[in-house]
Amino acid sequence: MDKGQSVVTARQRRGAASLLLAMVLLGVFPLDVLLPSFPALAEHFRNTPTDIALSISLFAVGIAFAQVSIGPLSDVIGRKGLLLAGMIVSILGALGCVMTSDYSLFLMFRVVQAVGCGCFVLSQALVQDLFEGKERDRLRILMVTASGVFISVSPLAGTFLQATLGWRGSFWVFIALAAVVFIKAWLLLDNSRPASNGERLGFIQSYRRVLGSFEFVGYWLISAFAFACHFSFIVISPLIFMDQLQLAPYDFALILLIYGAAYIAGGIIASVLNRRITPGRQIIIGLSLILLSGLLTLYLAAHHALTPIAVLIPMLMCTAGTTISRPAATSRAMSLFPDNAGTSASAGSTIIFICAGLISALISLSPANLQSTLGYSFVLLSCVALALNGGISRRARNTQTDVIVQPGSD
Repeated sequence: MDKGQSVVTARQRRGAASLLLAMVLLGVFPLDVLLPSFPALAEHFRNTPTDIALSISLFAVGIAFAQVSIGPLSDVIGRKGLLLAGMIVSILGALGCVMTSDYSLFLMFRVVQAVGCGCFVLSQALVQDLFEGKERDRLRILMVTASGVFISVSPLAGTFLQATLGWRGSFWVFIALAAVVFIKAWLLLDNSRPASNGERLGFIQSYRRVLGSFEFVGYWLISAFAFACHFSFIVISPLIFMDQLQLAPYDFALILLIYGAAYIAGGIIASVLNRRITPGRQIIIGLSLILLSGLLTLYLAAHHALTPIAVLIPMLMCTAGTTISRPAATSRAMSLFPDNAGTSASAGSTIIFICAGLISALISLSPANLQSTLGYSFVLLSCVALALNGGISRRARNTQTDVIVQPGSD
């Protein structure tokens, strides 16, 4: 980072952090907050809730498609213009969803909204651009913690918005938040391109460069496996608590609030560890907690009846492990190619998206043994991630050894 950027970063640090947290919050509304409105949407468009669920799938596809292009493009033309354009497109898509009474048009506008939301992938690139060192790591910990808390409270928020404003409520709040992000980005970000130490690469070359690195892919897989543990629980938690344990929706929402508190605790622990130990050790500690949570889940499934406490206690441990390991792994990955931060963020987000979707889908295929399946998944994913981390460390040590023994290296 050059001196000009350092001055801007120092002057706008708090504003940039608030912008990034607003982007994290905004990412929750198009999906999680809308879930309680499925019955109302189905009634409005004269479709079934299953048909309405298609809008979620199309939204995910739209984001995945958009972010693949947005990241590399931002390395060339800068972050600010793409973020502002994304907010405008997402607002237009949300307005279309609110105003239409035709289901096909509703799906089309959801895709438009998703394409605009693809610019959220720039959050990691902006962290890389605007912050340095330990401060960068602390902000990523804060973003992961905030994401977990926002997701945990989203069922209650969605229920409240549905009761007070109807199904359109979540879209109106999304529009308001998108306008806030637009204004913040307009005022806080500059128009300069990201710093580059070499020749700008094309789209394919950029992806080939970052995905050709074992360390880069390895660290993002570690982050993806840690996130998949959290995401899998969120996806199948209604099946455990509402279908198998027969809890009311309100009680289920309260349980998710407790789960959100675990994210706060994990974030505090991660912040303390970030000041005292290396990111590599943070990754090991976080993944070890996920491994222990998996073993505890298997023990409770084998020796105790299914209860909310038996599910929640190991999940709180897993959540802490995710909050500790994921930001450290993400920071390691993003630091490898600072001049291709946009491409790095897009590639990493795609890896996380694919892993989380596939793993949660596989877990949901065994609804009769969800608790045990979660436990086995946590053990397997954490062991693979620990092996990847060990492999990366060995390669780094071997590389350092090769440099030392080269003639003329003294």
